[in-house]
Amino acid sequence: MKREMIRIPEENEGDRLDVFLSSFFEEYSRSALQKLIREGAVQVDQKIVKCSYPVAAGDEIDIAFPDAAPAMALPEPMDLDIVYEDGDLLVVNKPQGMVVHPSRGHESHTLVNGLLDHCQGSLSGINGVLRPGIVHRIDKDTSGLLVVAKNDFAHQHLAEQLKAHTVTRRYQAVVNGFLREDGIVDAPLGRNPANRLQMAVVREGEGKRAVTHYHVLSLLKNATHIECRLETGRTHQIRVHMAYLHHPILGDPLYGGGNAYGLAGQALHAGILGFIHPRTGEYLEFSAELPEYFNQLLRKLS
Repeated sequence: MKREMIRIPEENEGDRLDVFLSSFFEEYSRSALQKLIREGAVQVDQKIVKCSYPVAAGDEIDIAFPDAAPAMALPEPMDLDIVYEDGDLLVVNKPQGMVVHPSRGHESHTLVNGLLDHCQGSLSGINGVLRPGIVHRIDKDTSGLLVVAKNDFAHQHLAEQLKAHTVTRRYQAVVNGFLREDGIVDAPLGRNPANRLQMAVVREGEGKRAVTHYHVLSLLKNATHIECRLETGRTHQIRVHMAYLHHPILGDPLYGGGNAYGLAGQALHAGILGFIHPRTGEYLEFSAELPEYFNQLLRKLS
């Protein structure tokens, strides 16, 4: 059994307990966390409370997660948005809200489940039975492009490009406040020492180098529409770097972006993905139009 201890920060004062937990444990569904609360596996200051309990700044939450049963991903028919496909790989446009691979609380309806059905099980096995074909990930509430490997040969070549930082990855985001000039954030990322569920900018030598280039596309009402180019690809990199600049991505509850404008998650879209094809050596680049949730936000703020 795994235990997690969380102390409620001031900005989450008054949040429902289940809502707060679901914003921190993205790998778990809200219903799975509600089940743990009802079973008494979640205590606030050593007391069992309801899902609707309003948390207070400084509350200490103790969560006991049950051991995961051995599992493997199963195929599920899905209407996937396949942008490109050949015998070695495919590029898929993931919608906001879809988890990339199964995990506790998300055992089904993930991208991997749909890929197993679409590819009839023909996916690389390097990352194991729960992450077949997955070379890189984007967060559940980030939409956009992913490349998926159909065999180990393609997987290894794509992974080497990611390690060498030669894969083109451009995202669009809407951040809080006004960014009036283009810039670069070169700040190492590591686990947040105050909250291990978050990533944070840390001191040199304590984390991994992370570099984000950002370009201002337009100024909106109390917000800025930007494009970000990843030089490195660390966990939550753009989300953390924008929050570090005091311009968190709108809709990002984990890093201070709030949940205004009816957003289901951070306004972040992986719109351009480019790489060298493992077999042909040809450079390929793909783009995915902004999804409707993103366009609706732009219309509200224009």
